[in-house]
Amino acid sequence: MIPGGGWLYFFSAVAGLVAGSFANVCIYRMPRGQSVVRPASRCPSCQNPIKPWHNIPLLSYLMLRGRCKACGEPIPARYPAVEALTGFLFAAAACRYGITPATLFYFVFITALVVIAFIDFDFQIIPDEITLPGIPVGILAAWLFLPDPFYRTFDMGIAVSAIGAATGFALYYSIAFLSRGGMGGGDVKMMTMAGAVLGWKGVLLTTFLASLMGSGVGIYLVAFKGKGRKSKIPFGPFLAAGALFSLFFGQEIVFWYLRYGR
Repeated sequence: MIPGGGWLYFFSAVAGLVAGSFANVCIYRMPRGQSVVRPASRCPSCQNPIKPWHNIPLLSYLMLRGRCKACGEPIPARYPAVEALTGFLFAAAACRYGITPATLFYFVFITALVVIAFIDFDFQIIPDEITLPGIPVGILAAWLFLPDPFYRTFDMGIAVSAIGAATGFALYYSIAFLSRGGMGGGDVKMMTMAGAVLGWKGVLLTTFLASLMGSGVGIYLVAFKGKGRKSKIPFGPFLAAGALFSLFFGQEIVFWYLRYGR
């Protein structure tokens, strides 16, 4: 544990709550083609601007008892849930990687994954505004300071990052082509971005974990919720979860597999 780690993790969690609040804005506005900067936050029910002291992440929801101050309509519970999730993930990243330039980049990557997961869950789209800039930015970050998530004593480097991006693109473009629309271009771009940050091992592990989770949820929905086998389930949330597991536990999973799984 690094000196003063408790306070650093606390401030990381607070930064995550703020990032989660911004993620909520992106999740609501981006699929609707609205600016994420202007206008200021408004109640989705009455459209009244939210006062700054009513817009404190997580705390305001508790103080207002989950209702808009202006109109009294319930505030969706997803808003504080997204804030809490992002705060937890920021603190976990700080605990895992310390306070380094790489961790600050991972904060951005985590926020992007949270936004992608919830937008894809709601609208079955993955915004290009996130994934396309994320590819060159991920490669640049890997070149400058990112560690290899699977061998954290080594830097990733531009070559591993570029190979990871190429692996993500080639694998998911092939799946999209062979599935004839079963997988969209957003998944291809998302995994190209993830490959740039996590490397080719991260692409493969993310794919395995996402498929495992997606299959489990699909079986549950068919068996207990009456969904048909051809019902469409957005894959982006599972890819986001798989990428997060790869980021936090990639080294341990590979070690476990090499020791016990073969």
